[in-house]
Amino acid sequence: MKVAERLAALPPYLFARIEQKIEELEEKNVDVISLGIGDPDLPTPPHIVQVLQEQVKNPENHRYPSSAGMLAFRRSVADWYQGRFQVELDPSTEVVTLIGSKEGLAHISFCYLQDGDTALIPDPGYPVYGIGAALAGAKNYLLPLKEENGFLPDLRNIPTDVSKNAKLMFLNYPNNPTGATCDQSFFEDVVEYAKSFDIIVCHDAAYSEITYNDYDAPSFLQVPGARDVGIEFHSLSKTYNMTGWRLGWAAGNRELIRSLTTIKSNIDSGVFQAVQYAGIAALEGPQDCVAEMKRIYEERRQIALQGLKELGWNISLPKGTIYLWVPVPPGFNSTEFAELVLEKAAVVITPGLGYGKYGDGYFRISLTLDTERLQEAFARMKKAFGSLFD
Repeated sequence: MKVAERLAALPPYLFARIEQKIEELEEKNVDVISLGIGDPDLPTPPHIVQVLQEQVKNPENHRYPSSAGMLAFRRSVADWYQGRFQVELDPSTEVVTLIGSKEGLAHISFCYLQDGDTALIPDPGYPVYGIGAALAGAKNYLLPLKEENGFLPDLRNIPTDVSKNAKLMFLNYPNNPTGATCDQSFFEDVVEYAKSFDIIVCHDAAYSEITYNDYDAPSFLQVPGARDVGIEFHSLSKTYNMTGWRLGWAAGNRELIRSLTTIKSNIDSGVFQAVQYAGIAALEGPQDCVAEMKRIYEERRQIALQGLKELGWNISLPKGTIYLWVPVPPGFNSTEFAELVLEKAAVVITPGLGYGKYGDGYFRISLTLDTERLQEAFARMKKAFGSLFD
């Protein structure tokens, strides 16, 4: 059987070799520690779980939900934006419920991109941005996120002919994988640029609530004019340790929300209502669980920082996310170094190349494991390599 060209054109799975090596080690009963996947190990807060348990018994929730999501959940999202960012949203027209923000980030490309259009894709970045655009038939123009520019795209360096053909731009701050953050002035520049070339801005704000050192991540929608040109995607996955629950939203420009709702109504049946009730409990309930989660991640960041220092790195901790973005030692590319660490220390790190060509030369560490396992991972690396920069 011949695979469709759109599927065959997708980039190869860059982690395949590493996964094969993990399987080989585990078959030998080697204890592998993963610093790779960004999946919180901390449990969903009990008050959220309790609401799900109550609502799952209600027969009213056993039927098809609305593709756009319950208005009650969308009201909670709008209220959260008002309280968190002082952004006023109409829940009936400016918010749509998503089966996790990932599906919305992929589907928005099918709403606005056609063969030959251009999508502006941050590199390194979350792979779904470029994959969704490519599946929709677009050409991806990479926006290099370089350390010397604070891992922000340089809008002035985008060629005019590219800008004129571009239909969508994806952004993500606080950023996965780099941990970089931005201030409101950057979003103001983005709005001005987008208006100049009639470009739709899709901001992924999945990590806005995981920040440190008194840094308060702005919303793209806070900027005057932002709602004229774009939408913001968000999720309960990282803020409330709900990755498996698959609940998120998009908010902003009502035309974009209407288009996203239209495509969803034709290809999915929405989010289980009991999960949406749990989402309401998350957004409207006590937020001390978020503060405690951040405290735990801060403790883990310090352990990772010390471990990297003992191995010879001298990095600055980012102001956001659950990741550290670390340059590989001289003489390695990111995949080679990740394979070496796995082979010598049975520790999984994520090669930066998996997030785009400009990610090569870095690796990502996820802080989603307990302190003992994190300390053990760095102890193994120290034993295997000593100082990597001697």
